[in-house]
Amino acid sequence: MKRHTWQRDAVKDALGTRETFVSAQQLHAALRDAGTTIGLATVYRALADLAEEGEADSLQQEGESLYRACTPGTHHHHLICRSCGLTVEIEADAVEEWARSVAAEHGFSDPQHIVDVFGLCRECASA
Repeated sequence: MKRHTWQRDAVKDALGTRETFVSAQQLHAALRDAGTTIGLATVYRALADLAEEGEADSLQQEGESLYRACTPGTHHHHLICRSCGLTVEIEADAVEEWARSVAAEHGFSDPQHIVDVFGLCRECASA
């Protein structure tokens, strides 16, 4: 586990206020606007540490890593709005069963996977 610093805690707190995935640059700008002196490189390191420790989810979109605070210690999937970025954590028992079945069918054990479903949220779909 990485050392907890005030910078890491500030990044974690700022990430926790977001309902959507956010880039390191976006989070750094929000922290700077709030008056902090945390550098961009520190934000990148803190986000990578949070993702490694299971306290943040990470996904790649258009070549950029995006992050979102998540519930540590739980395996979950996401519904993500392509328009506004609203993200909802979901459980998907059928996906879990399918992953175990396909892995076993091919002689694999301990399957791990990431499932992110992109669509339009109700508000964006009706706009």
